[in-house]
Amino acid sequence: MIFPCEKAVWYYLPQIRADLAKELVKTGMTQSRAAKLLGVTPAAVSQYLHKKRGGQNIKSRDYRHEIKNAVEKICSGAAESELHSIVCRCCSILKKDDVEVSGACTDK
Repeated sequence: MIFPCEKAVWYYLPQIRADLAKELVKTGMTQSRAAKLLGVTPAAVSQYLHKKRGGQNIKSRDYRHEIKNAVEKICSGAAESELHSIVCRCCSILKKDDVEVSGACTDK
């Protein structure tokens, strides 16, 4: 049995980090700076960019919007608590999308 939070740690958070890293680098930020802001190594960011880490699932429009919102907040120096809530929303969206695709609820 996989618990919802376990699935979040193993699947959703790596996906969120990968998508944030990709978007941050697209803004012109260096991989090193993106890594520092995300709390990962520059090597991890490189792996995200080369699709060696972080799932490559199809993402909903709501999820992509939240990622772009998070990147804007990160670039403008938003408070960490604000970013935490955005990441939590991203995780919830991925969970909802996962349930809709699989047709099964991971909470049960």
